[in-house]
Amino acid sequence: MNRRQFLFSAATAALAGPSLLSYSGKLFAAPASTPRFLLVFLRGGYDCNNLLVPYSSDFYYQSRPTLAIAKPDASNPNSAIALDSHWGLNPVLKDSIYPLWQRKQIAFVPFAGTDDMSRSHFETQDNIESGEPTGERTDYRSGFLARLSGTMTTVPSIAFTDALPLSFQGGKRDIPNISLRGVGKPAFDERQSAILSGMYQGTPLAAAASDGLDLRQKVSKELQDEMMKANRGAATAKNFADETQRIATLMRDQYRLGFVDVGGWDTHVNQGSTSGQLANNLSNLGQGLAAYANALGDEWNNTIVVVVSEFGRTFRENGNRGTDHGHGTVYWVLGGKVNGGRIAGEQVAVNQQSLLQNRDYPVLTNYRDMLGGMLAKTWGLSGSQLQTVFPGAKPKNLGLV
Repeated sequence: MNRRQFLFSAATAALAGPSLLSYSGKLFAAPASTPRFLLVFLRGGYDCNNLLVPYSSDFYYQSRPTLAIAKPDASNPNSAIALDSHWGLNPVLKDSIYPLWQRKQIAFVPFAGTDDMSRSHFETQDNIESGEPTGERTDYRSGFLARLSGTMTTVPSIAFTDALPLSFQGGKRDIPNISLRGVGKPAFDERQSAILSGMYQGTPLAAAASDGLDLRQKVSKELQDEMMKANRGAATAKNFADETQRIATLMRDQYRLGFVDVGGWDTHVNQGSTSGQLANNLSNLGQGLAAYANALGDEWNNTIVVVVSEFGRTFRENGNRGTDHGHGTVYWVLGGKVNGGRIAGEQVAVNQQSLLQNRDYPVLTNYRDMLGGMLAKTWGLSGSQLQTVFPGAKPKNLGLV
């Protein structure tokens, strides 16, 4: 059976509903009440500071004159939702993620990330997906989920992606992938450019206006190209919300280890706060995750979802009312039995002195250590098995599972 036939057969079998999968001719049953793990990768580096709002920090409000989200205020629906005395939640997640917080089924881990200091989408994404220490990668086509899947040979695995992600490459098993990619809207409106150019036609400003519009289009296209490359073909948050039911069905009935990526988080320009690009993405992501939890029913209690991104963004907003590539970020950990309703992991006060290079969040919780401790407990991995998945990792138990 070639790979195309295999993927078609696996997808067809999954959608048909029998709780059986084929790997190299072998059939595995997938017992209902077994652990499930879904990694959600936000490609583009999302702005965690307008998800988990450090509302007790005056420095936050000084640094973001147009992007900051107001301190919790019962009379202001656009203010942050207080989670504790320091941190608040973006109000666009009030009806999706906040109920999970109230049920203690979600925790946030700030100051999380990698030891990769490149601030490059591609290097840092590959760093995370490889699961190897920065600067010590020995196999550039080997991913940590592939190694995990190879260690647990009876755990059915799948990627909800256009192509097999690095996370699932280089393993001993052929992992199916099913595309959730949607068709995006055109990046630019040529009609508007023509109207603006026509307004100056026949005037002394015609040449300057034309040059200005051309320059703006060029710069916008360069930014758009960067965002598209940063997404690496990942579906947008809107697509993710639309496809959640399908993911939930497959993870409930067939698969136990999954990966999905969500693009559109590279917000250099006009990011917004409680409205705009970031808020829309967060809203769709939150609705999708809440629907995923609901669709799993009782099996939500056997499920862990971890949301990561390659890095956070600059603490200060830039001159385009956006944010640039940063370092530390905030991870999400969700599940029916997750020890949630809290902000987990090592933390520091949010002020200028605590910023890394006077720019962005430092990383106090390494993703390999956090995921290593979590996966080891979820599936009972031995020390040697864990080192196969995350070489050199020092598992950190944050008490989340």
